[in-house]
Amino acid sequence: MTNKEIFQIAMEQSALDINCNAGDFLKDCNVVVKHKLGQSAKKYYKEPISCIFVSYGNNIVASVKDEFHDIVTEYISKFEFYHCFETPNLHWLDERLAEKGQKVCLMAEYYLPDVNKLIPLPCNYELRILEQPDFVNLYRPEWSNALCKDRKELDILGIGAFDGDKLIGLAGCSADCDMMWQIGVDVLPDYRRKGIASALTSRLALEILARGKVPLYCSAWSNIRSARTAVKSGFVPAWAEMTVKPQKIVAELNK
Repeated sequence: MTNKEIFQIAMEQSALDINCNAGDFLKDCNVVVKHKLGQSAKKYYKEPISCIFVSYGNNIVASVKDEFHDIVTEYISKFEFYHCFETPNLHWLDERLAEKGQKVCLMAEYYLPDVNKLIPLPCNYELRILEQPDFVNLYRPEWSNALCKDRKELDILGIGAFDGDKLIGLAGCSADCDMMWQIGVDVLPDYRRKGIASALTSRLALEILARGKVPLYCSAWSNIRSARTAVKSGFVPAWAEMTVKPQKIVAELNK
């Protein structure tokens, strides 16, 4: 795949996720569409969702339920699109959403591979390709980024780093949608800062591409360690998302 093809696949999938057209992400004006999760949306999206903001760096495409249409339209018209994902402008939105029992909830930055930078990075430990049967006993807290116990059926491929027989690092991917597999990675604390995470991530990304799928990496903006891993592994920032949910859902997540 070329970088252009990879970005096109990502935008087409985002369009399926939030009920818009892929071309909407390339417009020089903001776009508001009626919220509806598509049947082919990424598996980790869960209702109730009041609004999803998505930006590929040109504008904002907002997928909104009818009752929040006016607030969201005013918001993305009032501020520069890239400031709509940060404070202090977010306070304006959150205050008005609170009157309707809503809050800004999830925020993340997504990365795609740059095929001109993606190479198998070296590792001082043995790397092994792992598949679903190898994950059975690995659904433990230390591997919670690489694997998801709530969606075990989607964890289909991984690469482990071993110190002898001891698993010290794991990158796994979840088949969250038809054409894109999301990578997560964990390294045991005593083995960090040795290039293991980036070696695992780069190797797994290449394995995913070899299977005709697009590797996807996600992190919080404030997770500098994760962002560094993405960049070092050959990934580049591709798009940002922000989700609005009912206040009770946000309260549950904060317990």
